[in-house]
Amino acid sequence: MKFSPLSILLAGLVASTPALADLKLATEKNCLSCHAVDKKVLGPAFQDVAKKYAGQNVGDKLALKVMKGGSGVWGAVPMPANTQVNEAEAKKLVAWILAGAK
Repeated sequence: MKFSPLSILLAGLVASTPALADLKLATEKNCLSCHAVDKKVLGPAFQDVAKKYAGQNVGDKLALKVMKGGSGVWGAVPMPANTQVNEAEAKKLVAWILAGAK
């Protein structure tokens, strides 16, 4: 089967759309005010979160933390509650983070 350059480009765009959408959601919900994908800001890098929780079933726990805040896991600075993030958005963000946040 022969693929045109356009079909290859479109396939690449479709494959990358979910990751871009989740980065977009993280930006819209102000997550990037305290976090970055690949480096510590005020809070941990999303990729560090993914490494810490690799292989663990913590999606619901972390989604709750996104919405209600928490403290003590990454140091003395508490994570504030994010009341602008609903449960579905929190779960989507956490799934993206745990998948490596790329």
